[in-house]
Amino acid sequence: MIFETIGKTGHEEVVFCHNQDAGLKAIIAIHNTVLGPALGGLRMWPYKSEQDALNDVLRLSRGMTYKNAVAGLNLGGGKAVIIGDPSKDKSEALFRAFGRFVNSLNGRYITAEDVGIDVNDMEYVFRETEYVTGVHQVHGGSGDPSPFTAYGTLQGLMAALNFKHGNEDVGKYSYAVQGAGHVGSEFIKLLREQGAKVFVTDINKDSVQRCVDELGCEAVGLDEIYDVDADVYSPCALGGTLNEQTIDRIKAKIICGAANNQLATDAIGDELQRRGVLYAPDYAVNAGGVMNVSLEIDGYNRERAMRMMRTIYYNLGRIFEISKTQDVPTYKAADRLAEERIEAIGKIKLPHMGNGGTRFAGRMRGQ
Repeated sequence: MIFETIGKTGHEEVVFCHNQDAGLKAIIAIHNTVLGPALGGLRMWPYKSEQDALNDVLRLSRGMTYKNAVAGLNLGGGKAVIIGDPSKDKSEALFRAFGRFVNSLNGRYITAEDVGIDVNDMEYVFRETEYVTGVHQVHGGSGDPSPFTAYGTLQGLMAALNFKHGNEDVGKYSYAVQGAGHVGSEFIKLLREQGAKVFVTDINKDSVQRCVDELGCEAVGLDEIYDVDADVYSPCALGGTLNEQTIDRIKAKIICGAANNQLATDAIGDELQRRGVLYAPDYAVNAGGVMNVSLEIDGYNRERAMRMMRTIYYNLGRIFEISKTQDVPTYKAADRLAEERIEAIGKIKLPHMGNGGTRFAGRMRGQ
């Protein structure tokens, strides 16, 4: 049934990667390369089944097509997943074996960090292929993308506040932040620097405690986060938290966070629009990380990366205006913005077939 599935989702290529000696079971999904090579992160997760892993990589890679298109990048969408527990299944051999599969695609897919992966893991992948972003600064890379994703999320938040309330005074409002991992904790720091009241929850109690002790946040339970009387709900963990069970509990009039795939279904996005809740589409908000690592292709520059983050503010403004003038939910407005760009460029470009001038200037690979 896989050809039927990818026929519906529009994927160009799905690669199943297996190396028994290294314990590697991975899937690489390339959704669309009209705008350029497919860029998207590598996720490591203990999926309950191979079907769950396939469903996740197909969904996430499609999301990357839209994210990269809205962000204005000359990149398509792809994603990779490794089936395994990141707390105990990592090894040099595992990631180097994965790197060889990435290299075999000859530049059609460029990988990066995602959930369960850190810059040290990327170092091993980088030993086998140059088609890696987010590598350590010592190699001329950009390093951890989390601070940029968080800063980009702040730009999206400011656009949402301006559209909803006519001001960008972040510190004037209260926030229910779900997730205090790499990105969530960086986002919380930015909120607290502006004096905002922040409620926080995370599955990792130590992460929550650090936010309380070091940043002055108020801790709430995992399930209680939906009932907090906050102005903004910020999902910054795994996706699907906006669903039939939670939307009646969320009091916030703005939803803006760094998590992927926040809407469990499109119908939830429709309902939020009906209720007058401003939803900032996730892939437009959290594009800061991919914007940052994309600069490695032409030679990384941190100042240029920070300037790029500001485009998230303007992109969200365009999405909100499309939503208003065309009377469609914001998630549909974001999709339209992405699809229009892909269609326009698609008339003058064929899909990226690999090794077409991808450069990675200024980087050095060690053996």
